This record gives sequence, structure tokens and C-alpha cells, in this order.
Amino acid sequence: MRLRREQVVATALRLLNDVGLDALTMRRLGQELNVQAATLYWHVKNKEELLDAMAEAMLAGCAAGVPDELSGMERAADMAGRLRGALLAHRDGARVFAGTYVAQDNTLRVSDTLVGALRDGGLSPRAAAWGCWSIVYYVIGFTLEEQALVVRPGTDPGKADPERFRETVARGAYPHLAAVLPHLVSTDQEARFRYGLQLILKGLEAELEGTPRPEASRSSAVAGDGRDKRRAPRRSG
Repeated sequence: MRLRREQVVATALRLLNDVGLDALTMRRLGQELNVQAATLYWHVKNKEELLDAMAEAMLAGCAAGVPDELSGMERAADMAGRLRGALLAHRDGARVFAGTYVAQDNTLRVSDTLVGALRDGGLSPRAAAWGCWSIVYYVIGFTLEEQALVVRPGTDPGKADPERFRETVARGAYPHLAAVLPHLVSTDQEARFRYGLQLILKGLEAELEGTPRPEASRSSAVAGDGRDKRRAPRRSG
């Protein structure tokens, strides 16, 4: 049977779950498909293109069936949770997705749905666009750390060991870390994710209440002639 691109990507995702991203090589993938590595290059130009295709495949159906009865901000939160779930469904999924700039249907549909939810929430085009980026970056970063903490059976937890972190804080002069230590080492990933996501959404909602939008920092606002050319902050509306 003739090898198809879809078969290459599906096998790569399965192999990713078995061995992880670091061990996923074109040679290993070729062995899994019982073909020479050179044969794979008829379907993907290089490993970067393979990762792009894997990232796109991971988001299949991610934006389907978002409940219409939810408010715009609720739909944005739902979409963020779906994206996190899609990345968590694959070992090292966030690492695969991070840094890819895929302009294909699954990825674009996730972004379109998220931007649409934010616009329905009343945000301006700029706030909806940049808010979408902020949410996506948060999901990727959170999931990267979440997956890094996963300890595989028979492996040393190493730096991901919460007890090692706890002991290090207890031995040092870190009074503020010690005061919040139970929360720092909390394993309730769902609660932590929702908390951070709501901070972002509340910040976006603040624009609807007339809160000034963030302006450029002083260092970037000062022109070459040395004069501060910052303008008074705008208000939405």
C-alpha cells in the first residue's frame, strides 16, 4: 500500500506518545513505517514540517461544538480549556505545538473561534487579537510546565520532584516562598489553570469598564531626541 502523508503524521503522533519528542527522529519514524528515512521526505520536507503537521493534527475537532449559549468570555475560557486538553492528549504535545506557526484549517479555526468569542464579549479588534495571543501563550506555557512535571514509571523525577523543591525552600532563607509553599507545590492543575486564565480574562474585561489600556514602557516611548512622546492612555469605547 502506498504511503500517505496522513499515515506519516498519525504514526509520528503514536510514536511521540511512546518515546517522547527527544527520541522522535526521522530515522526512528522510518523504521516504524518500515521505509527508508529518505522516503519520508516525499511527504514532509524536514522534521520542522513534520512537527507543523503534527501540531495541526493535534487540534483536529478542537473548535467543534463550542456551546452557543455561553457568553463570549465563557466561550473563550472553554476554548482555552479545549486547547490545553488537545495538547495534553499527546506526550510532549505542548513542546510540539510551541514555536509552530501553522496556517492550516484546524489551527486557524481554533484562533478564529477564540477571537470571535472575545469579540462577542465586547472587546475591540485589537484587544480581541492580542487577547487571543495572550491566552494561547498562557495555555502553551502552562501545559509545557504541566507536562514537564509528569514522571514516567521507572524514571527519576529529578528537578520535577516537589519534595526536593520543598526541602530546598525549607533549608534556605526564603520566607515568602515558605509562606505560600502549599500552593506552590499544589497538584491541582485544573484549579491553577483556571485561576491564571481568569486573571487574563478579567484583565481583558477591564477594557470594557473604561480602564486605560497598557501603554509602551517609558524606555520604548522615549524618542531618539530624548523627549518623552507618550500620549495620554486611551479608553475603550
